[in-house]
Amino acid sequence: MLPFAESFAGLLSRAPSQAGAGAEAQPLPEWNLTDLYPSMDSPDLEADLVRVDVACKAFETDYKGKLADLLAGESGGAALATAVKRYEEVEDLIGRIASYASLVYAGDTSDVARAKFHGDVQERLTNTSTHLLFFTLEMNRLDDAALETAMGATPALAHYRPWLEDLRKDKPYQLEDRIEQLFHEKSGPARNAWNRLFNETISALRFNVNGQELTIEPTLNLMQDQKDEVRREAGLALADVFKQNLRTFSLITNTLAKDKEISDRWRGFPDVASSRHLANRVEKDVVDAMVDAIRASYPRLSHRYYALKARWFGQDKLEFWDRNAPLPKVETREIGWSEARETVLGAYGAFSPRMAEIAQVFFDKGWIDAPVRPGKSPGAFAHPTVPSAHPYVLLNYQGKPRDVMTLAHELGHGVHQVLAGRQGALMAPTPLTLAETASVFGEMLTFRRLLNAAETPQARKVMLAQKVEDMINTVVRQTAFYTFERYVHTERRKGELTADAIGDIWMKVQAESLGPAIHLGEGYETFWTYIPHFIHAPFYVYAYAFGDCLVNSLYAVYEQAADGFAERYMEMLAAGGTKHHSELLAPFGLDARDPAFWQTGLSLIDNMISELEGMEG
Repeated sequence: MLPFAESFAGLLSRAPSQAGAGAEAQPLPEWNLTDLYPSMDSPDLEADLVRVDVACKAFETDYKGKLADLLAGESGGAALATAVKRYEEVEDLIGRIASYASLVYAGDTSDVARAKFHGDVQERLTNTSTHLLFFTLEMNRLDDAALETAMGATPALAHYRPWLEDLRKDKPYQLEDRIEQLFHEKSGPARNAWNRLFNETISALRFNVNGQELTIEPTLNLMQDQKDEVRREAGLALADVFKQNLRTFSLITNTLAKDKEISDRWRGFPDVASSRHLANRVEKDVVDAMVDAIRASYPRLSHRYYALKARWFGQDKLEFWDRNAPLPKVETREIGWSEARETVLGAYGAFSPRMAEIAQVFFDKGWIDAPVRPGKSPGAFAHPTVPSAHPYVLLNYQGKPRDVMTLAHELGHGVHQVLAGRQGALMAPTPLTLAETASVFGEMLTFRRLLNAAETPQARKVMLAQKVEDMINTVVRQTAFYTFERYVHTERRKGELTADAIGDIWMKVQAESLGPAIHLGEGYETFWTYIPHFIHAPFYVYAYAFGDCLVNSLYAVYEQAADGFAERYMEMLAAGGTKHHSELLAPFGLDARDPAFWQTGLSLIDNMISELEGMEG
């Protein structure tokens, strides 16, 4: 249900960043949610909640148990198209309401009134949307040949072919209607409740760093401070508080992993990640090929880079809190909001004026929430909401170069979501493997623009190092996260995992991915606890690596043949979820099933590290 509003493409776009503190001097924008609803107690919102409940019940009355006869009728194709259109309209309204509740809650997850509002809305929508459950299940029981004939004869129904074909892929894993209803109705007091517990626990944590009580976002950001002792204090404070809360985080992890195992078992998914692959419309062998290629590249990428960085610091090994430290003896400055905006818009505009025009609207119309606030959801995301509205972007902007790249990343999502919106609520959502394309490409455009403007070799070195670290965090680290999840979910099937057991798995995969130049000291075994993707969207993380490698390959095509590329690229984004990744990449001469595809992306990182090695001394 809620295929557009609850799409995780961008909603969980980034885990908490690790940029520096600052940039308070310049007022930062806060979003204006009135395009959705005026307030939590708005009569318009209550009216829509009532309206959607009526619409769902009427839809069930009109169509439940009747689709096969409808299709067999004289105007079966047209009648079925009308039903799908009505379903889409109801989904859009459900999505609008759900999006508003989610965004209000993200603004301050520690606020009791907002948390209650979010929970109440979720519960009402779950109850309401139960009346729609029959539709997709019954659609998948229609005769394939009859449906194909109807689409061939009825353009209005053929319009929904991509959605119908995707729907059919779920057919082998759908259950009897009453069981599907049970799963659906229990999602609120079960999985969603544990997600909420995680959110509110994370938001309530406070970390004592040199006498200051900080929330998680600024504490993580201190691990990029220029001063060694500040990074150390932040790292130890994080480890200490995470350790104090291990029982809660372990319980959440065990419960949700078991919940997923039950669902997977009932549906017949053969692998712990099969449901994610299906949702992403990507083949397991494609994901396996990517993961194998990346894991094989650890020594020449992350191990090699961190050994180089340790030498820059005059050390054999870096402590875990120094992994993302700024380069020694390099002055850093805070980047004001205006400069960040102009940097990103300039990079976008140089590539495609249309791309910059769409991004500009986010600034002009209050679609961005940028300040760090107590209780605010950490990290960053772009929420697509629904096609009848527009996306919103959440940041925790603190004035560091990584924050500028995060702005470019989330605006890439936003542009993608705006362009794909024309496909409607059922076909606008993009599988996660392609949902990261526009965001990572936006980062690459911004990085290349800044790199080309670097005035000194030292400035170029700093920028290259920063980009390499970001790419390692995206490709290597997210692949390690995926490996961690596979171990956790596999082991959970044998019984409950202790916090120590989860920590041991974490340390194993981190040591493999980061290499011997990073010292994973005491306390780091707890750092799995704060990653929201593990809780909210199991196995989401490999989409980052997929997107980064894909963008590296796309950018190589762009550099070799720029003419007409921007137009093809924008068309690819506008396709939303109407095409498989193979169809979308074909105009660029790329194929994710080809092992060379992944090597192209990994070679770009390799080449940047080689350039940095050439700058030593």
